[in-house]
Amino acid sequence: MTLFRAREKWRPSLGLVVFVVLATVATLPLVGLFLFRLYDNQLIHQTQAELIAQSRVLAAICAQEVQARLDRGIPLGVELPPQAVPDPGELTPIRPTLDLAGNDLLRRRPDALPATKPADPAYLEIGARLMPIIRETQKVTLAGFRILDPNGTVIAGRQEVGQSLAHIEEVAAALKGQYSAALRIRVPDKPPPPIYSISRGVGVHVFSAMPVIVNNRVAGVIYTSRTPSNIFEHIYLERGKFILAALTVVLATIAIGLIFSRTVTRPMRELVDRATRIGRGDRDAFRPLQHYGTRELAQLSDSFLGMAQQLSRRSDYIATFSAHLTHELKSPLTSIKGAAELLLDSLQSKSDTLTRTEQKTFVSNILGDAERLEAMGHRLRELARAESVPQNERIQLGAVVNGLMARFPGRAIIAIGCLDRSIAMSGEKAQIVLVHLTENAIRHNARNVRIEAIDDRSIVRMTVSNDGDPISEPNRDRIFDAFFTTRRDTGGTGMGLAIVQAIMISHGGSIHLRPSDAGVTFELEFPAA
Repeated sequence: MTLFRAREKWRPSLGLVVFVVLATVATLPLVGLFLFRLYDNQLIHQTQAELIAQSRVLAAICAQEVQARLDRGIPLGVELPPQAVPDPGELTPIRPTLDLAGNDLLRRRPDALPATKPADPAYLEIGARLMPIIRETQKVTLAGFRILDPNGTVIAGRQEVGQSLAHIEEVAAALKGQYSAALRIRVPDKPPPPIYSISRGVGVHVFSAMPVIVNNRVAGVIYTSRTPSNIFEHIYLERGKFILAALTVVLATIAIGLIFSRTVTRPMRELVDRATRIGRGDRDAFRPLQHYGTRELAQLSDSFLGMAQQLSRRSDYIATFSAHLTHELKSPLTSIKGAAELLLDSLQSKSDTLTRTEQKTFVSNILGDAERLEAMGHRLRELARAESVPQNERIQLGAVVNGLMARFPGRAIIAIGCLDRSIAMSGEKAQIVLVHLTENAIRHNARNVRIEAIDDRSIVRMTVSNDGDPISEPNRDRIFDAFFTTRRDTGGTGMGLAIVQAIMISHGGSIHLRPSDAGVTFELEFPAA
């Protein structure tokens, strides 16, 4: 019976599949949180960039207003250090640097304090002139604007006019001529919806302090503030892209599920179904699975189906063997029992019912049948040893042939070919194979036995031919069946060729009857050692 095997190809291991699936599932939430925080930070950078642009425009306008009033003696603030004075011909962009993930988040902005010195009337005039621009800008940008004089006093804005903000960190830096920004905790006017708590960007406020520089001296500060755009508002505005991303995640999850199902679940279910079908006696269930998925499942399937096929073959063999054995034992046992009963009746009878010659005949029959049973028992022991699993066995063919010639010294046995080649079989079992073939040839009137060995890489191919009586066509398909014999009347048990076949199969070899015009020729394949 041919054993079906899985086609050899690379397959991922079950451990690799499980690791990849678990790692992918574990990283998805982390990636989501990272992207969420990254998007929050991007919105803060966007807000700071907008405040920088707006305050820089107002600073330029405010600087022109101060420049126009220099001849009237408008006071200026601190002078910039030489290293801080920008080159007029050089571009000096201010880039957003606030980072929500860093240590830039400060406490709430301190409240304004009373000004220690009233603002100069010239600055109050500038604040009044810029106030309409501030109002129109706020309608669109929703940002908070405050214009400060060189002392940090508010001269324009909707709130805190006349009060001082010089004690605030970013304002103090701007009053020294350095741009500064801060990210501060914000207390909203009303509690945000619960879902908004996912985003930290809702609870912060971006503050930007842009110095107004006139003649390398600080002439004031444009202090702006704004809450970053809400991430959920952006999600709604970009809902098409987010829906596409969500579909990608869903499709990726489905793909992972399909991969896991194809590589693990489906082959295991099919293997379970095969086990059920084999239990019901379905012989088609021994065929390979349609899909194995992983290397371990392919190996498990091969081992399981091979084992089940071997057990099924062994079960069929045992059933057939038991039927034949029962039939073979029945005839001599019946003969022994009948002869013994007749002898016992003759001994118990007062008159001699059996002559001495008849008694001797019955005793001879009993002894003959007992010898037949003994021979059959010997053959059964040989068959049991023949089917035992080989363990690192090897023998040189020349030694086996020499033993065969010594066993039959008066017979013409010719051996040629690669007799120095070793085979993976013990000397005892190899001897049993050749002895049975030679005895079978002699019993069928063979005078010559020819053995030829050919080295064929991993196997040693041997032909054993003789010039005895040929095998009839009807018997050619049955000669390897246990208990089949054409010499039953001369003591044949029909076990010889069955034992030979069992030895060859158990060692990974084979034996076949080759067609021939005269005599009988067997072809044997021994595994090379």
